[in-house]
Amino acid sequence: MPTLTSLRFKNRLYYVLLGLGGIVALAGMYAVHMMEHYGHIITGMNNQIVWGIPHVFAIFLVVAASGVLNVASIGSVFGKAIYKARAPLASLLSIAMLAGGLFVLMLDLGRPDRIIVAATHFNLTSVFAWNIVLYSGMFSLVAVYLWTMMEQRMNRWTTPAGFAVFAWRFILTTGTGLIFAFLTARQAYGSAMLPPMFIVLSFAWGLAVFHLVQTSIYAWNEKTLDPAIMGRKKNLLGVFIVASLYMVAAYHFTNLYFAHKIGFERFILRDGDLYPALFWGGYVVLGNLLPLLLIFLPGLGKTRCVITASMLVILGGFALLYVFIIGGQAYPLDIFPGYEASSSFADGQINAYHPSLYEFMLGFAGLAIAFMITTVSVRVLNFMPHDKPYIAD
Repeated sequence: MPTLTSLRFKNRLYYVLLGLGGIVALAGMYAVHMMEHYGHIITGMNNQIVWGIPHVFAIFLVVAASGVLNVASIGSVFGKAIYKARAPLASLLSIAMLAGGLFVLMLDLGRPDRIIVAATHFNLTSVFAWNIVLYSGMFSLVAVYLWTMMEQRMNRWTTPAGFAVFAWRFILTTGTGLIFAFLTARQAYGSAMLPPMFIVLSFAWGLAVFHLVQTSIYAWNEKTLDPAIMGRKKNLLGVFIVASLYMVAAYHFTNLYFAHKIGFERFILRDGDLYPALFWGGYVVLGNLLPLLLIFLPGLGKTRCVITASMLVILGGFALLYVFIIGGQAYPLDIFPGYEASSSFADGQINAYHPSLYEFMLGFAGLAIAFMITTVSVRVLNFMPHDKPYIAD
């Protein structure tokens, strides 16, 4: 049992962490104010690279928010007990990360007040309009799902709600992938591989985030996770990492098959300076191969190794999104395929991008909001997983 002194220390630490999260969120709001007042000229974005670092943070949070629900789905839909005990925490993380991601996404658009137009004038031909429905639907369904799990009288509806969330999160991640898949003007995008790739990536990123949060909660409550349960979950993370690496490889091999995309692939994989370094070193090696070694190498696979692997998977996810989003815009548009086009408007030139401090402030503010929602909710309500004695099936 924790002593009175340790409880007081934890209370102080809780308010310190909450205060730090609030400071980071306020810094993000200040960055929004500066961008609103002076315009996006104070950022590294320009008329060629219109999605910068904030979009890297936003897309990661939204995709991971969908993927973390995989923990809940395995429990409610497939009836696995060890995952069912973690379904409330997974649902909370989904809501928190989705809120943080949308915070960044909306405030990075330059005119966040225009959301009123998007909400009152629905454009059926716009994938962005579809995502407004998908995001609001996700919030609603996950909230209902949480209610059925945490209110004993509603427990009989948990499985139907779980199935609804299971289906909706696939649709939501598909919609996120379609944002890029429908952008045929960019050689990096316009591929049918993107929706399934984002779905598989969400599995690995969501489970990695869940591992970090779950470990923090157990440590805060001075408890240890059953090694058998950790072993089961770390193997699942390894499977998701392999699947993610396969889908990314399939996406690039598919691009290499088409002549009009070979130039972009060379830029990303070999000739693009920072982008090949981030892809091979940041995503492939640090974000995939090293985590797989930490998970499956004999003698490793312990809790610390799994946590380190999860952190590397998250960092690798950010590296991949930077290459995909920023690199995809940095590569010059091929306006007239088969011909050379030149003008005073930088046609055929690699677009430069140097992110500003304001962009990082806004991106980290999204993480801070997700952190504060999770921290307060875990303290106020009972999201601690309660495991029965585990028997391998």
